[in-house]
Amino acid sequence: MAAVNEAARATTVLLVGTMLVWLSVSGTYARYVRVEVGWMLLVAGVLLVGLGLVCVKRTLASRWMAHVGGRGDHPDRGSDAEHAHGTGVAWLLLAAVVALLVAPPALGSYGIDRNATLTVAAGGQTFDPLPQGQTAPMPLREFNLRAADNDGKSFGSTPVRLTAFVAKPDDATGFRIARYQIACCAADGSASVVRVIGWTGSPPSVDQWVTVTGTFRASTDGPPELLTSSLTVISAPTNPYE
Repeated sequence: MAAVNEAARATTVLLVGTMLVWLSVSGTYARYVRVEVGWMLLVAGVLLVGLGLVCVKRTLASRWMAHVGGRGDHPDRGSDAEHAHGTGVAWLLLAAVVALLVAPPALGSYGIDRNATLTVAAGGQTFDPLPQGQTAPMPLREFNLRAADNDGKSFGSTPVRLTAFVAKPDDATGFRIARYQIACCAADGSASVVRVIGWTGSPPSVDQWVTVTGTFRASTDGPPELLTSSLTVISAPTNPYE
């Protein structure tokens, strides 16, 4: 029984390490934690894989020695133990495969009306005016903060470019875009929301990523607004959070 437990522990360590390496190398980890911790996950995964391999090797050696030393003793009991061991490892392998194939997506529109939505106030933070004559790429959080600073006067007439996913519209005159900020992981995410107005084409589908260019419009009720001049549908970025 001890050998079985040791084999299960070794398999678990090896699978967890493999999953961490896969999440790090594929970039999928960015759905759950900040991009900055990716290298930590990779190092931890490599260490766990190495530890798991050592444990597996030691378990196999132990089982082989037990087999050679006790050859002919209690053949039926040994067969039952090996069968139980194989079944346990198979379940662990199945769980790992399912976890890899059914990795949950990044935070999206589902949580906008259900979880924390970032609400900013002026709070004493001020911004310099945006440069004239060029389009300014900007995170949604900064767009919200600038909107709260002196009624958004720092925007001037400078066009702004925002990249975000589409959330459910709150009325028939426009649609909303949003993007999450996370302090540590997806569990503490909060979203900045901007209302898009002036778009004459069909609104993009919910959760579709878009890049929208336009100019700031003050709003007295709800999120700040962007008067659209162009909209491009894009693929989801590698890092979905700001």
